[in-house]
Amino acid sequence: MDEVDPAALGDIAYGIFENLLHRELRSTGRSLYRLVEDGADISADLERAFADLSADYPPLAAALIERFGTVDAILEAVRAGEGVVPTRTTQMYWIVEDAPEIRPDAVDDELAGKWLIFLPADEVDTVWRRVRDATAAGDLGISAKVSTAKPNPDARDDRYVVYVYTADWRDEEEVMRVREALRALGVEDRIGYKRNLETFRGEYSKKGKRVTYYSA
Repeated sequence: MDEVDPAALGDIAYGIFENLLHRELRSTGRSLYRLVEDGADISADLERAFADLSADYPPLAAALIERFGTVDAILEAVRAGEGVVPTRTTQMYWIVEDAPEIRPDAVDDELAGKWLIFLPADEVDTVWRRVRDATAAGDLGISAKVSTAKPNPDARDDRYVVYVYTADWRDEEEVMRVREALRALGVEDRIGYKRNLETFRGEYSKKGKRVTYYSA
């Protein structure tokens, strides 16, 4: 059996741990980002999430401790913005916020698409917070996600990117409603909208070739 890369195992461990933590919080109607931004005490919730990880996936719990050292160190990282603030997140490539009552796989549908907002490091945290809150309130599309400070081998430059998804690229009225809502949030420069169809085909913009379906 091939030996597992410790870094890859640590990434998997943190991803599952964060999902467990979100599940723990959502079971009581709370959100991680709101608690962190309000400075609330999440130590008990985090300890329960780690206990669940230890019970269900002991090797992953061990990998997480190998990476952080202690559960308290994980808590301090989350309090500092890990998984909440894009520029302070180094354990995962994306932070995701879904709209209320949206099925988790909706963003993977062939009919879905997304507005792409490319941002420098000194702007992304503010824009993401606005997009995240509007998405959570049901005022934007079906989901949104933002790239983080974790170096991504698939990144094409050093900018961050925010994706704002809509359910059906054919629904131009809805696509443009979301665009206007983004404008109201301060995203005023022209941005492009890419269909999942192009993403699934591995098509990306390059000199002389544009793969965005809408631009506004």
